[in-house]
Amino acid sequence: MIRDSFTNGDVTYIVLNLAGEQTSVASRNVVEDIRDDRHILTDQLSGQNDYLAVAGFAAYNADTLNSIAENLPTALAFIFIATSILIFIQVRSVIIPIKAIIMNILSVSASFGMLVWVFQWGYGDVLLNFTAQPIDAGNPVIMFCIVFGLSMDYEVLMLSRIHEEWERTGDNTLAVANGLQKTGGLITGAAAIMVVVFGSFGLSSVIILKQIGLGLALAILIDATLIRALVVPATMRLMGKWNWWTPSFLMPRKNNKEVTESE
Repeated sequence: MIRDSFTNGDVTYIVLNLAGEQTSVASRNVVEDIRDDRHILTDQLSGQNDYLAVAGFAAYNADTLNSIAENLPTALAFIFIATSILIFIQVRSVIIPIKAIIMNILSVSASFGMLVWVFQWGYGDVLLNFTAQPIDAGNPVIMFCIVFGLSMDYEVLMLSRIHEEWERTGDNTLAVANGLQKTGGLITGAAAIMVVVFGSFGLSSVIILKQIGLGLALAILIDATLIRALVVPATMRLMGKWNWWTPSFLMPRKNNKEVTESE
């Protein structure tokens, strides 16, 4: 009976118990070692079509990480290039899109650090009622996409107002101050709503939802307070007119009628 429970036709099941967490680096290394050396076992079997497949949560975790690592560069390149083009069309600047991406990366990275500090290292496990464990591999990807999209949304709103003031006054310092004043209340209110909504997921008993919810709430809080209210205006103030630099070949040319009217 025991033997029959591990065989089914031409399929044989071999069960291995790994010591430690199945999401640990050591567990993933065991999976990769078995896969790398499986030809040693299959070569000793009599069948010509013998194949050794490795399954289980450790294998699933390893496959997930490999898939993310393989496709992440392409996804990031697409996001950054598309974002840069759209912001350039909006504000006609080469520097500002690059700065906007860097600012978003700062806020997302800070939220990732807090996520590890809380959920993986266990600071706050009693308060939030969870057991410290490694972060699920898919959570950072989900958080990055959501936070990057939301934060870039009101980043464009703020930059549009600053750009309008820059075109109206030609004074970078005044444009930054007026643009921040006009959008500050709206951004703060929108961020407060998102923090409350995402933070409510922290009450969930499902650890994945708890991680995503609190991670998003922290990211939005950091982005709306430190990044948008302090770092972005400060960097734009220090960079001065370089904020609006654009190569001449990227600037739209005026037609003859527009030139005549301007003269």
